Amino acid sequence: MSILKRPLLTEKLTALNEVGKYAFEVDRKANKIEIKKAIQSRYGVTVEKISTMRTQGKLKSRNTKSGVVTGRTASSKKAIVTLKEGEVIDFYSGI
Repeated sequence: MSILKRPLLTEKLTALNEVGKYAFEVDRKANKIEIKKAIQSRYGVTVEKISTMRTQGKLKSRNTKSGVVTGRTASSKKAIVTLKEGEVIDFYSGI
């Protein structure tokens, strides 16, 4: 089980990169200590602060021949990580 699933690269979260904050989608059961260790080992940076949030899946419905089918997308957990001043993470280095 990997703690870090993927970095989140939306327009709002990319603007936070200039301030030294980075966002990741993480495993729902991971705590802040595990997230901090995973980021420091993978990217080789010093983490100062972590904020986490759990998001509920969106409600979706679809019309079919047999009627309306409703369900939810998967719930997830996000982590906003603040790095030590002067340190950066380059997500595009491997491309």
